[in-house]
Amino acid sequence: MHKLSLKLFFIAVFMFSANAFALEKESFSMERFEELQNEGAVILVDVFADWCPTCARQQEVLAEYRASNPDKEFHILEVNWDDEKEWVRHFRAPRQSTLLLFVGSEQYWFSVAETRSEQIAAELERAFDAQSSS
Repeated sequence: MHKLSLKLFFIAVFMFSANAFALEKESFSMERFEELQNEGAVILVDVFADWCPTCARQQEVLAEYRASNPDKEFHILEVNWDDEKEWVRHFRAPRQSTLLLFVGSEQYWFSVAETRSEQIAAELERAFDAQSSS
């Protein structure tokens, strides 16, 4: 019985940890994108694929940033590389793991396969600085 309790404990810890790093995202739609642009929001368009390990790492970095900066509001609109080719072409994403950062209607950053947490954080900070000065 003791081994079973220990096993259940570790399963619960793992599930809690996985949920702690869950990343809140929305499916991309032009209507939502334009709405957020009109609000002057910080918007990250995330062109991803479920099977992409680089995309998975980016999700971890973004979740960690969001957890460390709960007062910084930004919206992640996801474009599925495999299923949403119209939007992939619209954003000129050369491959999955493409990130595009906007403040309102102005694009501030375009990156492919960036996974360095310090670089992603720096670009988000730059976007928040631009947002606060406008």
